[in-house]
Amino acid sequence: MEIFLQPDTWVALLTLTFLEIVLGIDNIIFISLVAGKVPEENQKKARLGGLTIALVMRILLLLSIAWIIGLTKPVLTIADFELSWRDIILIAGGIFLLVKSTLEIHHKVEGQYEESETGEKVKKTMSFSSAILQIVLLDLVFSFDSILTAVGLTDEIILMVIAVIVAIIVMMIFAKPVGEFVNDHPTIQILALSFLILIGVMLIVEGAHYHVPKGYIYFAVFFSLAIEMLNMRYRKKNNTQSKTS
Repeated sequence: MEIFLQPDTWVALLTLTFLEIVLGIDNIIFISLVAGKVPEENQKKARLGGLTIALVMRILLLLSIAWIIGLTKPVLTIADFELSWRDIILIAGGIFLLVKSTLEIHHKVEGQYEESETGEKVKKTMSFSSAILQIVLLDLVFSFDSILTAVGLTDEIILMVIAVIVAIIVMMIFAKPVGEFVNDHPTIQILALSFLILIGVMLIVEGAHYHVPKGYIYFAVFFSLAIEMLNMRYRKKNNTQSKTS
């Protein structure tokens, strides 16, 4: 407990917690989009279940730091280009995000409804187990990214665990409002999926040993979101004026 009496410890903890929350934004968006596709009665369980799995996974990975560090050692060489298990996981996760997000955008553009046996149009849904499986796969990739960031900031396991727990709790609190907002606005859904495509590309580039500062991507996304919020306000104002005229 002596480490908590040192000012540097609290600075490191606050910094690490903030970074874990920022890194969790893409996780929240993906979970919100996937949870929005399951039947309404299971959406809350999908969101909380996905984040709980992320928490357990990250704590287990933190307790296996030596194994995590070992994953950064080269295991495959292709024409003098060395790949570690970390690189392979990041590339595979990036490809999965690219394919998943592209298919989802196609699905949104082509239509979210299908004909039932009675000929009625019903909204396409995803099974709960399929949603959880997809969330677990992406949680694994995002967890590696999160843990490696934590390892680069401090060597105190207790600080990493506290930061991860606080970040996941914050994500659980905001997962529902974020999910409802994203799912209630089709243009925000497309923007969120485009953001996931960017994250997928970034994961592939990271796996290929090219570092891209995430601040650039987050800035682009928040700038695009700000513009879209202005567009939404403009459309709402126009609709109100049209109804009153």
